[in-house]
Amino acid sequence: MMRGPPQQHARQPLDLARPPLVIARRPLDPAALTVLNLPMHDPRVRPLLDELAVEYDTRYGDLFGRKAAADESNRYPAEEFEAPGGAHLVIQENGESIAGGAFRRYDFRTAELKRIWTHSGHRRRGLAKVVVAGLETLAASRGYTRIYLTTGPRQPEAKHLYLSTGYQPQFDLDADPETLKFLAFTKELPEVRPN
Repeated sequence: MMRGPPQQHARQPLDLARPPLVIARRPLDPAALTVLNLPMHDPRVRPLLDELAVEYDTRYGDLFGRKAAADESNRYPAEEFEAPGGAHLVIQENGESIAGGAFRRYDFRTAELKRIWTHSGHRRRGLAKVVVAGLETLAASRGYTRIYLTTGPRQPEAKHLYLSTGYQPQFDLDADPETLKFLAFTKELPEVRPN
């Protein structure tokens, strides 16, 4: 049997003169965004909720079981996210739903944020902050004075978002997130005086 020369599988040397390939994110243009307050059953909401369920199952399937995200999404009736006690905001850009989130009544003075989500193709553009700010403003206008929310221990992006937007952790920040079932946060809202 004839053998040829050994095949080379060595990596190409790194070209330090060329910067690494970075996927550029489009800058956020608030004028190009449309913020809609939609019911959960609206078809413009579905793409975000579907992608949210897939991501949660990917991150937490081994911890809580496959399809646990769908169970969690169905835990609260859609009516809880409707006015006057709740809301569901969707941000669209060029007619595409790219981010969203909701709140529901937690108690008389507290709104609970749920389902804060940015489409995977539109992350790192500041959309989550736009969603959270919109939900806070709407909640305050409806008489809420406090926000409560939880996020999962395997979502460092969410933890950073809430810490960077003034939320107070209700857990030990030095604890290993894997030892916590969820990460709870609260934030006091400024009082909105009627005009």
